[in-house]
Amino acid sequence: MSEPGDEELERDDEAWTPDGSPLDRATFNADGLLPAIIQQEGTGEVLMLGWMDREAMRRTLTEGRVTFWSRSRQEYWRKGDTSGHAQYVRTVALDCDGDAVLVRVEQIGAACHTGARSCFDDHDLSAVQGQPHE
Repeated sequence: MSEPGDEELERDDEAWTPDGSPLDRATFNADGLLPAIIQQEGTGEVLMLGWMDREAMRRTLTEGRVTFWSRSRQEYWRKGDTSGHAQYVRTVALDCDGDAVLVRVEQIGAACHTGARSCFDDHDLSAVQGQPHE
């Protein structure tokens, strides 16, 4: 669901530089996407993972609400527009390689489409716990 003024954007193939704009520093994958980890500000709880293209990232940085690119629907979507479970941007950071973004938010209601607070609730996998060498 594109909004007026949306435009077709080309994939950014230039390497990131520390002094470039956040959009210029981001390294999008071959599909033009970047994984976006959404985390609750204050508690550090990981809420969900979504995907952003350059335009979704621009909207997130400039509008104060998190915008994603839906890979299945091939359209932009803003968390909470239909459910009321909105994500209000608090901080945004690229990782050291520029190929993932961490968005700290104030989450209103459930973050997961299932109605759970987090997309990672009740989905633990059985794993052997490692121990550091002493």
